Amino acid sequence: MEPVASISLARYGGSRPAGWQAQVRIDYVVNKVAQSHRGQAEDQVEKAIHEQLRAVGVVPNNRQIKQYATAISALSQLPRHG
Repeated sequence: MEPVASISLARYGGSRPAGWQAQVRIDYVVNKVAQSHRGQAEDQVEKAIHEQLRAVGVVPNNRQIKQYATAISALSQLPRHG
């Protein structure tokens, strides 16, 4: 059996920017909250984003959270299936 070739992102000159993992987590949380809290009050959306970012190990940026919350609260709520 042939040995598996090693993989190193470093040899490509760092093909991913610093902080990309945190951004993936932020995107995940914002999308999740956009589905569950759309159309709700901004303060509820802000709280949900803040708590969920902390849960995934991201230190929240309050200015960014406010922007996301404003956009999410302006969305119409999804119809409930059931």
